[in-house]
Amino acid sequence: MGRGRQKAKATRQAREMKYFSPDTDYSALERELNGQPKSQARKSSYPYDDEDDYSEYAAKYADDDQEG
Repeated sequence: MGRGRQKAKATRQAREMKYFSPDTDYSALERELNGQPKSQARKSSYPYDDEDDYSEYAAKYADDDQEG
C-alpha cells in the first residue's frame, strides 16, 4: 500500500517541476550578459580574504625563514 502512495507523490512532484516556470528577471540577465558589475559587490564574510591582510604576516615570517 505504501509504494502506490510514494509513486503517486513522486509523479505529482515530477509534474510540478516540469510545468513550473518561475518569473525571469530580465534586467539581471541583461547585466550578466553585458558584463556590467553589480550595483553592490558581495563582501566575503571571512576576515582575512584580502591579500593586503597577509602582507604584514608575509614580511614578518619571511625574516624568520631566513634565520633558520
